Amino acid sequence: MNASDIDPPLLSVRDLTHTWDGVHGCREINFDLYPGEVLCIVGESGSGKSTLLQAVSCQVDAQHGSVHYDLRGQGPTDLATLSGAQRRLLARTDWGYVRQHARDGLRMQVSAGANIAERLMAVGQRHYGDLREVAGNWLQKMEIDVGRLDDAPASFSGGMQQRLQIARNLVTHPRLVFMDEPTASLDVSVQARLLDLLRQLVADLGLAAIVVTHDLAVARLLAHRTLVMRGGHVVESGLTDQILDDPQHPYTQLLVSSILQS
Repeated sequence: MNASDIDPPLLSVRDLTHTWDGVHGCREINFDLYPGEVLCIVGESGSGKSTLLQAVSCQVDAQHGSVHYDLRGQGPTDLATLSGAQRRLLARTDWGYVRQHARDGLRMQVSAGANIAERLMAVGQRHYGDLREVAGNWLQKMEIDVGRLDDAPASFSGGMQQRLQIARNLVTHPRLVFMDEPTASLDVSVQARLLDLLRQLVADLGLAAIVVTHDLAVARLLAHRTLVMRGGHVVESGLTDQILDDPQHPYTQLLVSSILQS
């Protein structure tokens, strides 16, 4: 039985529109995301997928439409009705946001352990020993030597920085994680291991995730469902395997065939 048969949506997006200078962006987007589900948004550069992610995650204010999120203890709530402080609290606790370039999602001037512990402190944890222990456990989960706990992120490789950023986001056990091209800036060999690790973590923690990518292999490995975007619109959506194995829209067919021929 699909989660959608028994659970209400965690996130509902209706007619969401945000454009830059009235041209580029996303237009009239609709989808639901269920607890524990991974949704990939795919498309080439300029398709509007990153704008959509920013609008859904309240980094930009949509010009039209709505995003409802199932807030803890409150139920489905229009995010536009939240104050700035409430949105920031949500972003620090129940959400995570993994950026393409890890340096944009880390505090480079503090240690690896402090990057993780800061998120815990935002939800009220203060005991120094407990913070170090949890941070060390997360480094191990992310296949980083716990002996690097006090090292600066700048001393880490790109792949390690990305794993540290993921640990920083997941330590508070969010229910929803946004990922913007999480593997695009990494070498191919590093990408493969990170994707395996992400797939394992998403399953183990029961996370819902929205992943923006131009790489259909990422969608194939991670996503239950996929939205294909072109020119700001969703041109095809459905189960990932179905879309990639039997694409219906000419643009999706073109994307899939270009991967097969490369």
